[in-house]
Amino acid sequence: MEAFIDWLFGTVALPKVGLPAIFLVSLISATLLPLGSEPAVFGYIKLNPEMFWPAILVATLGNTLGGAIDWWLGYAAKLALVRYRQRRQHLQHEQEHAEHRGHPRHPRKPKLDARYFRWMRRLGPPTLLLSWLPAIGDPLCTLAGWLRLSFWPSLGYMAIGKFLRYLAMTGSLMWIPDSFWHGVGQLIRGWF
Repeated sequence: MEAFIDWLFGTVALPKVGLPAIFLVSLISATLLPLGSEPAVFGYIKLNPEMFWPAILVATLGNTLGGAIDWWLGYAAKLALVRYRQRRQHLQHEQEHAEHRGHPRHPRKPKLDARYFRWMRRLGPPTLLLSWLPAIGDPLCTLAGWLRLSFWPSLGYMAIGKFLRYLAMTGSLMWIPDSFWHGVGQLIRGWF
């Protein structure tokens, strides 16, 4: 296992690989996997300050593509649920006919969408400006697919939110003096 981790870090080493590593880390961190891309983006820009804008744009692209994957996962999950319910109703209907029973009158339940997340449906794709938030951003993208919010506007709002997050976080981290980061490094080395 240790050899695999060494290989993985060697493969994704930022100075050697650069922007493709930023893209990959940003893409993976935007899925439902718990991984943060900000340290990778900050580290790369700290090593290569002249690559500030390309790194921000590549990270935004990767993270937005990850959000699009989440959107499609939510959309596919909703379709799978609808198909499952239709099959179940069809089988129940055939069973009732085979037994010559009358159809029971079931009170219609409101759709899952109508009971939950009314606020997101009401506000629509602009809610995805919040897709950059930790812990809730990725599920918001999945929920947008579940609710079948328009894909392209959703993607646009995701991109805006994620771009502003990378710009604000990386820009603010770059203003912190190097002596602070050296102290943090010494503290971490002391723990291990």
